[in-house]
Amino acid sequence: MPFWTFLRLDIAGSLLYALTYLAVGYISRDFLAATLKNFYAAGRAMEVLIILAVIAYAAYRVLQFLRFRRYNIVPRVQVAEIAARIAAGEADRLQIIDVRSHGYYDIGAERIYGSIRIEPNNLEEEIKHLPKDKDIYLYCT
Repeated sequence: MPFWTFLRLDIAGSLLYALTYLAVGYISRDFLAATLKNFYAAGRAMEVLIILAVIAYAAYRVLQFLRFRRYNIVPRVQVAEIAARIAAGEADRLQIIDVRSHGYYDIGAERIYGSIRIEPNNLEEEIKHLPKDKDIYLYCT
């Protein structure tokens, strides 16, 4: 007899457990539906924000490209050519600018005679103040 008692109580407990979960699910279905609807709306809003952020970043990059495209083609000159111009007495017609960043610039290093140092972050502003009557060479190795 104890087996049949155990089986009855086990079935009763299982039914009580299952019916409780069904009742809780039935009672809270509207709340759960509203919560899921809000999660869906928040997901859609995040999707729109991410798309807008990607579009804004792409527009920013295009504007940067258009703004700085004139600097894409920088004529290169060999050191020997500059040395020859200096030796030929054209040093007063040249302006050599050192635009190395801090990581590449050593304060104690020898500089090219007559060169000036400009921080690369300030280059766009500083270029406006450079003499217009000189050939300008940027040193950036």
